[in-house]
Formats: sequence, C-alpha cells, structure tokens
Amino acid sequence: MKMLEVAAGLICRDGRYLIARRKAGAHLAGLWEFPGGKRQPGESLMECLQRELQEELGIRIDAPIPYRIVRHHYPERVVELHFFRCTIKEGEPAAIECEEIRWVRPVDLSDFEFPPADQAIIESLQREAEEGWNVR
Repeated sequence: MKMLEVAAGLICRDGRYLIARRKAGAHLAGLWEFPGGKRQPGESLMECLQRELQEELGIRIDAPIPYRIVRHHYPERVVELHFFRCTIKEGEPAAIECEEIRWVRPVDLSDFEFPPADQAIIESLQREAEEGWNVR
C-alpha cells in the first residue's frame, strides 16, 4: 500500500490555531486540517512544511519544532503525518490553495470536521489547553 509522508503546521497565535478547509476535488475534500502537505523527493520534512505553507497560505515560518508523528491507515493509502509547532515569521495567512482558513481555540476544534488522522492531535492540543500549557 502506498505511504505518503506529510508535514503539518500547528500555527498558534493568541491561543488560537490556524486551520484550513481542503478544496473540492482533493483527497478528503471539505474537511478541515492543520495546513501542510506532501513531502517531495529529496526534501526534508521541515523544507516541505516551509514550502507548503508558502504555497498554501503565503506565509514564511520560523524553524518548525517537531511535535508528534501520527500514522493513519486509510483504505487507499497510509499517511504518516509529521506535526510541527511553528510561528509566522513573515506574511499574513490567506486561503490560496484551500477553501478557507480560520483561527480556532483548542476547545472549539471539535466543532470542525477533521480527517481521522488528526483526532489524536486535536485531543492533545485540547488537553494542553485545559492543563494551562503556555501556547504561543
């Protein structure tokens, strides 16, 4: 079965995370996600994330900090998601390669429909917020 490596950014500002809705026609179209995308051959995961966030949102980020890896088996593929905490260094996010974007508090992430692979991350971010972890 085909395996895809994906880098995703956990971009937090004022206690809210940036999420993006996938475009129609894409795999898992219409669902919300933490922005990022597929790793290209010869590209590191950090380079992938920086490229994807520039293409999708028009932003540049500081050096991403590894957060967690989630492997999920979909019927048609296996996805290995590498989540990174990151901050915006340059630009203001815009929905360039996605339907729309929103800044959402961790407690409200459950109000949005995400792919199954993202559920563990959502639960982790909500737990951190409940415990009063200092998020950027």
